[in-house]
Amino acid sequence: MPYMTNSGDFERAARLGHTDAVIRAMAERASFFVPAEKVRDLTWLRPKVYARSGLPVTGERLTGVIGVDGSLAPVQVRDGLPSVYYGYAQAAAIWLDIDAMESQRAERFVDPVVLHNAVNSALVSLDLPLAGAYLREGISIQESWRERIDTLFRVKRIEVNRLDQSLLDLLFLLHGVPGSPAAAVPVNCPYSQCGALGVPVGMGGSGCPQCDGRLFPTDTLRIHEEVAEEGTNQTALGRLMNVIELLVLTGLVTLLWDQSRHEILQSTLFMLDGPMAMYGTPAKLRGRALEYFQHMTSATLGTAPYLCGVEKTGTVVDYATALARHDAIKPGELLALDADVLAVIVNTKDVKDYGKETYWGRKFIYRARDGRVVVLTVLPARGAPYDDQGGQALPNAYPTLPSILDVVDRTGSSMYRDGLLPVALAHSKAAFPIGVGTDVLRLVAKRKLGMDDQSAGGVTS
Repeated sequence: MPYMTNSGDFERAARLGHTDAVIRAMAERASFFVPAEKVRDLTWLRPKVYARSGLPVTGERLTGVIGVDGSLAPVQVRDGLPSVYYGYAQAAAIWLDIDAMESQRAERFVDPVVLHNAVNSALVSLDLPLAGAYLREGISIQESWRERIDTLFRVKRIEVNRLDQSLLDLLFLLHGVPGSPAAAVPVNCPYSQCGALGVPVGMGGSGCPQCDGRLFPTDTLRIHEEVAEEGTNQTALGRLMNVIELLVLTGLVTLLWDQSRHEILQSTLFMLDGPMAMYGTPAKLRGRALEYFQHMTSATLGTAPYLCGVEKTGTVVDYATALARHDAIKPGELLALDADVLAVIVNTKDVKDYGKETYWGRKFIYRARDGRVVVLTVLPARGAPYDDQGGQALPNAYPTLPSILDVVDRTGSSMYRDGLLPVALAHSKAAFPIGVGTDVLRLVAKRKLGMDDQSAGGVTS
């Protein structure tokens, strides 16, 4: 092409996107083993399949769902500065009145007012420079992230009805027990010349006892360890978003546990868009979430709280879709993912480490009565969902499961394939708009970084 590069050469086809087409064509001809495409005799699965009607119902029929979802958007601030990225992340929660929604099924014409009143929502959002821009002169991008996250966790609050707590309040709550937040959180000193581990840090922060470096309580998340000088740092932003989702869930569940644990909590399902898992550097929160919500269960009459995650993509979802295509799971049936099933899905005989460091819920595959395929993660009443001995794969370790499956059957959505209405509503509230919406985010980022004609100086809050 007649375009000159910086080195003086002409533009090559690979730079114009032809490479992607060639690679796709080569991949189609290559031979790989894909478990979801190699479904053979499935009679061995039948003993692992359970009819929903055969599961013992131990709780009440749920009448409400609180859905939680997060979204993120790294944006390039200016074409002339391709290394500068600014990021936005937010988490939304919606409340769906299942009874009000179902009342419209019997009507000849749907009443939009009833449906509107059946849904309430709340949103918490934050923003920070991702790469190429810093809070101030003379600090690294990792230090910039550390300081910004600490500030955001102090100023950003979740305000829903009687809930009014900062993200930092909820972080300390998650490290404690319901009703009693932790006094300090363990922090690994981030300064390379030190290496102190597990330093207890309170709400106000502290100095490291070994190197006297400044420690923030949010350093316990270790998100800064995944931050690099170059690139979008979208992975680190995704870790931050997942933490916010968990904190929002913690705040909402605790609110109902404090205010109405014997009534509203007993009839409400909390549904995460995505698995009940924590990945990467904040993965230690997995253990905190497991202990926190199981402590709540042991202190509550009945089986509440009802918690689940819903996966829309991934290897398990692909395999579940293949099973449904071959009618290995029929409508109204649940597949327990024990070691044998996991070994097939992840293509290994050694699955003892699967999920034990990341998941605080166990995966199940359910085919709803209308044919939808849903991959759920569910909290066990006690013990770990995954461990070195295979964890707890059988449904009887999950007393909330029958009530959760009932909600799945009642809240199907045609908005997406295998969709669930609470997940769809939470996603629509949390998602950043594309197109014009991205342009708006870019303009806001320029203003915050002082890179437009109407502002000067550094980052504002």
